[in-house]
Amino acid sequence: MTKKKESRGEAPARLETQLCFAIYGAAHALTRTYKPLLEPLGLTYPQYLVMLVLWEEDDQSVRAIGDRLGLDSGTLSPLLKRLEQGGLVSRKRDSQDERLVRISLTRKGQDLASQAIDVTRAIAVATQCTLEEMEGLRDRLRALTGNLQEQPA
Repeated sequence: MTKKKESRGEAPARLETQLCFAIYGAAHALTRTYKPLLEPLGLTYPQYLVMLVLWEEDDQSVRAIGDRLGLDSGTLSPLLKRLEQGGLVSRKRDSQDERLVRISLTRKGQDLASQAIDVTRAIAVATQCTLEEMEGLRDRLRALTGNLQEQPA
């Protein structure tokens, strides 16, 4: 038998009713769905995000990539190192500012973009959402993120 805890005042909300828990579960499920799709490409999910940024615009600074993904250099540097070891990107010092490191796609990294199209399609199928539903959900999550970032710390 389980004992009910005596409550003092108002009871906390149930886990199942929490928005944070629903988002947490969805994020984990989505990441798990990506894993087998990215394995043939030799990418982890965070590496895939870096590659998406570079496929959109090649030859970016580490800082620009980090800003785009919301990652600090301590998290991003090991990802970039592994991508470089895999022959997908090259890292070099900026010719005009030696303090900056620029990341560029190699030919192998550029060629991988065409294979990644299948990943996007497979995720679309896995969500069982229409394009409009996916766009609406994405837009609502971006708005939620913006609203939360505006809150005082």
